[in-house]
Amino acid sequence: MSNRVLVTGGAGYLGAVLCERLLDAGYLVTAIDSLVYQQNSLFHLCYNPRFEFIYGDVRDEHLIQQLVRQADVLIPLAAVVGAPACDRDPSFARSVNLEAVRRLNRLRSPGQLVVYPTTNSGYGTKSGDVFCTEDTPLEPISLYGQTKTQAEQELLGSPNTITLRLATVFGLSPRMRLDLLVNHFVYAATTDGYLVIFEKDFKRNYIHIRDVADCFVHCIENASRLIGRPYNVGLDAANLSKEELALKIKQYVPNFYIHFAAVGSDPDKRNYIVSNQRLREAGFEAKRSLEEGIQELLKGYRLMGRGQFKNA
Repeated sequence: MSNRVLVTGGAGYLGAVLCERLLDAGYLVTAIDSLVYQQNSLFHLCYNPRFEFIYGDVRDEHLIQQLVRQADVLIPLAAVVGAPACDRDPSFARSVNLEAVRRLNRLRSPGQLVVYPTTNSGYGTKSGDVFCTEDTPLEPISLYGQTKTQAEQELLGSPNTITLRLATVFGLSPRMRLDLLVNHFVYAATTDGYLVIFEKDFKRNYIHIRDVADCFVHCIENASRLIGRPYNVGLDAANLSKEELALKIKQYVPNFYIHFAAVGSDPDKRNYIVSNQRLREAGFEAKRSLEEGIQELLKGYRLMGRGQFKNA
């Protein structure tokens, strides 16, 4: 069993859930993170002797070289995530999202497995009525999408890699994020009571954060038949427009006022629906519904103080 896993960005939104899932599956887990949000999202794992945390920067070649040597599986989560964050500091975004992944790939041996999460925002501004498969040409429109797509291409040109093109993730994490669409819409419904939505018909695919963590474990455990290819990772029942998503949330928050603006535009132009057939044929299917996620978020937001977890 490839039992030693290195997770970069392990204290992030996805990392905090993934590290716990890997430990539950019996792996030895080392997480590295620079803790730029001063998050303590991994406190609950420190009791476990199979968990190790390293405070450090993924761009530190000497440190990464030492950590890579000790691992069987590498999961590069560390990234500047989202178009606005990347646009605020483009050179930092490139150094973390692309150059650090290139360096990790150069430092590893061909025998080490890499499972890399990228984004299905690489599909850009498709029409929203034709399913994007892994063979659909990638046309990322943001620096974020471009850096993630370039890193993916770099890895797929190397041996022993699997890339996961994640749908828009939703659900609670010890390192919460409110800028993700479902999380944001539910937060607006519960705290502000209203939301203005531009380009209401624009569609995208969604997936629960714990399904993403399960998918990583599936990839490690079935690596021999998945390596060398990208996989869309989403919930088949959740190819929804922004209007459909908002109205679904309104079923649980009846006094949620939604205004669909005819004038104005969303800076994030993503509009596509995604086929997850390749991953399903490889033995994995997301199972947590959008409805379950909405109810989970409503419960979580009751626990949360206002103003916390906003990246801005």
